This record gives sequence, C-alpha cells and structure tokens, in this order.
Amino acid sequence: MYLLMRFFLDVMKCKIIFPLLILSMLLLGCAPQPTIPDTPSVDDTGATPEDVAELVKANNQFGLDIYSEISQKPGNVFISPWSLSSALSMTYEGARGQTADEMKEVMHLPDVETRHSSFAKLFNDINKKDKSYELYTANALWAQEDYPFLPEYLNLIEKYYAGKATNVDFAGNTEQARKTINTWVEDHTNNKIKDLFAKGVLKPATRLVLTNAIYFKGTWLKQFDKSDTFDADFRVNPEKTVQVPMMSMHEEDFNYFEDDKMQVLEMPYDGEDLSMLILLPKDDDLKSLESAITADKLSEWNQNLGQETLDVYFPKFTFETKYSLSDTLQAMGMPAAFSMNADFSGMDGSKMLYISSVIHQAFVEVNEEGTEAAAATGVVMTLKEAMPVVKTFRADHPFIFLIQEKSTGNILFLGRVIDPS
Repeated sequence: MYLLMRFFLDVMKCKIIFPLLILSMLLLGCAPQPTIPDTPSVDDTGATPEDVAELVKANNQFGLDIYSEISQKPGNVFISPWSLSSALSMTYEGARGQTADEMKEVMHLPDVETRHSSFAKLFNDINKKDKSYELYTANALWAQEDYPFLPEYLNLIEKYYAGKATNVDFAGNTEQARKTINTWVEDHTNNKIKDLFAKGVLKPATRLVLTNAIYFKGTWLKQFDKSDTFDADFRVNPEKTVQVPMMSMHEEDFNYFEDDKMQVLEMPYDGEDLSMLILLPKDDDLKSLESAITADKLSEWNQNLGQETLDVYFPKFTFETKYSLSDTLQAMGMPAAFSMNADFSGMDGSKMLYISSVIHQAFVEVNEEGTEAAAATGVVMTLKEAMPVVKTFRADHPFIFLIQEKSTGNILFLGRVIDPS
C-alpha cells in the first residue's frame, strides 16, 4: 500500500514538475535549436594565403558585378556572392573551349593551379567548428540517374567542393526530383529558402542541377537595446518617406571611415570573425556610390577603418529576394554557356548540355540582437534538344550593406536597402 501511494505521489509531482521544467527551458532560451546538417571538410592541401586572397577578390568582384546588373531595377537588393560563385564555379569545372573562356572572364577566376584548394580552404573556413555564431555552407549535385557523367568530373566536385552527386529521375519523375532538391535547400538554410525551383523550371530533359546553400545567424558584439528603438522617418527618395523602427545606441566605439562622399561603419558580430559593413552616401546619391564600388575599393575602405566614438541609428528590416540570372549572366559576357554552342564536355564527354536556368534566392533579417541570413543558388543543366564631436551615423536613407569574413574580406552576403518598411 505504501509503495502504491508513493507511485501516485511521484506521478503527481511529474505532472507539475515536467511542465515547469519545459517552461523554464523556454524562458532560459534552452529550447531545442534547429540544426543544419553537417558537411564534411574538403581537401585544401596546397592553398596559400596569397592564392586564397586572389580567389576572394575574384568572388567579391563577381558578386559586385552581378549586384551592379540587378540593381538597375528599383527596390531592395540582396544576394550571396559566395553562393553564386560556388554554384557557378562547380559548373565551370565542366566547361571547355569558348564556354570556359567566357565563364572564367565573367567570374574573374584566377589562373592558378591551387584554385581548387583555395575554394576548399574558404569552404572549410566557413564550416569551421566551435564558433560563437552559426555559419554554414553546403554544395550538392543532382544527376539524372541513367546519364553517363564523367567520373573525373564528379570526383573533382566532391573532393574540392563537397558536392556529392545524388541520383534523381528528372526524365521519369520531374516533380519528385524538384521536391527532393527543394527540401535539401530548406534543410541547409534553416527553412529560410523555400521553393528555390518553382514548378516548370526543371524539365524531363534536365540532366544535372548544381546547388549551393549558405546560412548565417549571429548576434552583434554590441547589441542594440530594444527600449532605444523608435519609429523614425526613412527617406526612400526625395519624394517619398516611410516610417520604420529605428534602432539606436549612443557614444559607442566602432570601426569607422568617412570621406566627402560617404560614411563607412563596421559592426562586428560576436566572436569578431564576421562583421557587417555599411556604406552610407552623404548626399543620398546611392547610384554614384554603387558605380564606384570594386573589390579593390572595398579592400581600401576596410583598411582605412579606424575606431571612432559614434551615435548609431540603424533600421530594423526583413526581406526576401529571388532572381533568375540567365539573362543577366549572358549580358555580362558569358552567352555561350546558355546557347546551343555550349561546351560542357568536361561533365559528360559530349557537348549536349547547356545552362537553362540560374536561380538565386536570399533572405535577411536585421534586428536588435543581430542578423539572420540565408541564400541558395541553383544551376540547371539541360539537354540541348529540350529547349533553346560625437559623430553620428544615421542610416535613414538608402544604403548598401555586406556581411564579410574579417580575416579574408570574403563577401558572404551583399545588398542594398531602398525601403526597409
């Protein structure tokens, strides 16, 4: 009888204690966090700091070139230069002849033997363990199950890009293949990038899809106090002003640079491996600033940063972007890859494949705690027969921002804010 009474008492305790334990975990921020699948390290043997720096410069300039093209249209812009370079570099590895020459020129790829290992080094650095922020990147190939891709191509992509090939059936079950790829993208971006490939993008004649995903979540080294956030005006243009939640902090030390045209502010994330760099024109002339940006200029501005005590005002914002970049990349100087003259014989030993689509999708949220950002890029290879005093930094008008690795300057994300509302 005593044991039976103890049993019921223990059950009653559990009914009370267990919910309290769950509530305590939630209040303490101990609730289970979403996890992103691990990816293996790749072979970066032979990568030198000089060659890695040259590749970073190439990737950054390629991202800035794409930004320059898509920013011609009005509105917010957000891309991941790293994701674009990764997906298209895997594609370039299979290009030959004029197709390869055009892609190399447009992507500014360095002509060095260690280019593969340099990419691998950047990949491993992004995916390093034991960091105070979440940063992850992954690559994958999706191959038609009965199509004869060259083993040397598949092995190279897996060795240096961790792009393991998975067989799918584009020809017999296109929709299931699309869902499989989109699920992989969601899983590797903490569900921030959904439906990268819409219905109809992949065809029965699709033979290969190359994907890259990148995810980042970090807290500011110096966080904004939510009680200091207030509604304020943001000048979209001389004729339009919108109300936005404006974060603020006062008399804090930041790396800062200014000249007669602009202000440059660097806000580091916890761990100080990554930072956000904001380029704010003084006269609201964002177009002139955009036309002046190059990889070399960004490096120069980073080097000119020095510590200043500032009052900082910066808007909270969240937005998503999606781009179909086939026309953009052709206009930039690589039309052969998208034509019936495309030569991707390094993939399959024939000249039967061409790029039918390049899709890029990105997400960013900036708030008092920090930043969450994700992006994915997909390249679709198709059979040719199928288709043809205390200074003030007040970001209350359009600006450019990027998220970079501080040690290398590697641009992970790049965008502009025209209307944060």
